[in-house]
Formats: sequence, C-alpha cells, structure tokens
Amino acid sequence: MSDRDEFGAFLVGFVVGGLTGAVVALLFAPQSGEETRALIKDKSIELRDRAAHSAEEALARAEAAAAEARQRAEELTKVARERATELANEVKERGKGAIEAVRKTTKKDSGNPTPA
Repeated sequence: MSDRDEFGAFLVGFVVGGLTGAVVALLFAPQSGEETRALIKDKSIELRDRAAHSAEEALARAEAAAAEARQRAEELTKVARERATELANEVKERGKGAIEAVRKTTKKDSGNPTPA
C-alpha cells in the first residue's frame, strides 16, 4: 500500500510540476497570442493522450493483478479441498477404528455376564 501512495504522490507532483512549467513557459515566451493558443491546444492534446495512455496502463495492471489474485485463490481453494478430503478420510478411518474397538469391548462384556 505504501508503494501505491508513493507512486500516487510522485504522479501528482510530476503532473503539477509539468503544468507549472508549461504555464511559466507560456507566460514568458515571446510569441503572439495566436501562436500561444495553438501551443496550449497542442500541449493539452498531448497531455490528454498521455493521461489516456496512463489510464490504459493502469487498467491493464489492475486486470493482471486481478487475474493473478483469482488464480491464487483458485490454487488455495484446491489445496483447501484436498486437505479437507484428507481430513475427512482420516476421521472416517479413526471412526471405523473406534467402532471396531467398541464392538470388541461389547462382545467381551456380553460373553462374561457380571454377577448381580
């Protein structure tokens, strides 16, 4: 989470710094108003394209992370199911052993009646 915060702060700083530099350059540039407006239009189109490209990259990374998380969840589910099956079989075997022990004990007790 810290990496995301640092990247977000870097990205905001980068954008703000770029915009500030562009505004200062435009204000101090020895150009006519028409040339300045054309330059502003070109830079805004460029900035919009960069933003769209960055958004596409972020979406691709998010989709990749979601796919990886989904795959990992499926693997963990598979492992959990296997372990649950193993435990169920182990409990079954122990139950069979306990039933056999009770039957043996019952047979012994029924063969030797206790005096009343």
